[in-house]
Formats: sequence, C-alpha cells, structure tokens
Amino acid sequence: MLRVEQIETFYGSSQALFGVSLEVHDGEVVTLLGRNGMGKSTTIKSIFGLTPVTNGRIFFNNKEVQHLPSYQIARQGIGLVPEGRQIFPNLTVYENIMVSAAHRGGRKEPYTLEEVLEIFPRLAERLNNYGNQLSGGEQQMLAIVRALMTTPKLLVLDEATEGLAPLVRKEIWSGLGILKSRGQSILVIDKNLEALMKLADRHYVLENGTVVWFGTTTELANNEELKARYLGV
Repeated sequence: MLRVEQIETFYGSSQALFGVSLEVHDGEVVTLLGRNGMGKSTTIKSIFGLTPVTNGRIFFNNKEVQHLPSYQIARQGIGLVPEGRQIFPNLTVYENIMVSAAHRGGRKEPYTLEEVLEIFPRLAERLNNYGNQLSGGEQQMLAIVRALMTTPKLLVLDEATEGLAPLVRKEIWSGLGILKSRGQSILVIDKNLEALMKLADRHYVLENGTVVWFGTTTELANNEELKARYLGV
C-alpha cells in the first residue's frame, strides 16, 4: 500500500533523512521507533509532502506521490493524526468530527459518526463541548476520529499517546486495536514499546535519519541488544 524508497530530506542545508525505506501492507500495523530527533516525524512529514523529498520515491497504491502537494497526497487515502493534535478549538466536538467527513477510497463504506463514537465512546459525552474544553487525551481521541472520518486507507499517527495519562493511553490503544481488528492499516510513532508490540505487526528503527533495523514484533521482542542500543529499553 505504502512504499517509501530511499528518501532523503533536508531542512535548509542540514540533511535529516539518509535513504529511508519502509513499507506498509494492506491491513497491517507498522511502527517507526527510535529516540527523539532520529527522523521519525520527518519521515511522516516527508510522506505527506510537508517536508520536500530531495531524492528517492514514495508510492501509495502504486502511484508515485512525492511530487504532489500535501492536500493531494491526503486525498489519495492517507489520514494524519499530527503531533500536537491540531484540532479546531473554537468548534464543537461534533463540528470537528463532521468537518472532515469524506470518502477517500479507503473502505467500501465510509466511517460514520456512530461508528467512530463506538470506538471512542468518551467523545459521545462531549459532542457539544468545544475543542478547547477537552482534556489532552480527549483532544487526541478527537484528532484520531477526525482523521478516520476521511475514511483513509492508511491511518498515520505521529506520537499517538505522548504526554497522556495512563488511563487515557489505555483507551487509545484499545481504540487502535479495534481499528486493526477491522482491517484498518496503520503507521504509528510512539514511545510506549510494550503497547506497540501488542498492536503492531512490524517495526522500523531509525537512528540519525537512517533505518538501522526492521523486522517483526517477535524478532524485536527477542532482541534485547537492539532495544537497549536504539530504544533505551
């Protein structure tokens, strides 16, 4: 579904990515792992065209997309849950959800309001609250639901549970587990390795803008040296 081939990305004269390659297959959950500043978020931004790719290619559904503007990349069927959530503070929860409702060709049937509220029922109690009246965890749930309402073929989360209370993190992981069980493809960044290994099929580890390891959850779980060296576990 998503194929990233040897991409290089710069911030001005400083190179951030050095030949990063990865794949996400249909119905699969894949993670980007690594310490802070290693290129995970830059990889996401490059996939979405938010940070221009200077070399390499990105394919989504066998279509080359790295030359497209961000809005056209999103319209191919990729939904982003950005770091920092970026919900609309002066819109209600209901308005935040419905403003993004579309059918981008992901599933045969678009996500409905009822369906997404079943996945994150806490939001059903907050429909008339404004975005700035929500807790951080509720805002993150709202950001996920807003992305789902575009009916993406691939859901991308940059820092899925960063800075959230343990109970709220549990609700988010539960919701992502429901999405996986329904065949939703997901690419996710997070630091909660234990939760990620319960959810994901495969993992990519980045160090200084380079993929230094990739493999399955079983392979990662059994590689203590890798976790200690690159993930600080």
